Amino acid sequence: MESIGKECTELKREYDQCFNVWFAEKFLKGDHRSSMCDKIFTLYQNCVRDAIKRQNIDLLQLDKDVLGSNDEQKPPPNSQQENQQQQNKTS
Repeated sequence: MESIGKECTELKREYDQCFNVWFAEKFLKGDHRSSMCDKIFTLYQNCVRDAIKRQNIDLLQLDKDVLGSNDEQKPPPNSQQENQQQQNKTS
């Protein structure tokens, strides 16, 4: 999969490779330190942030915590039919 910015795709591939090695050879064997890929991750993250800015996407909106807040979108209420089906299951 390509990155949001084409110029970031190679950095993404490098990070993905590093992460996969770290996960298989370190994390799954109990070494949970993540510093192995920090440098490439920072380069990739900065590249993606620059690409996002060029597309006029507000970075503050991306960094905003929404889950569990009043801004989180809730699923629509169940339809009457779904409510009846659930009630029938519990009866």
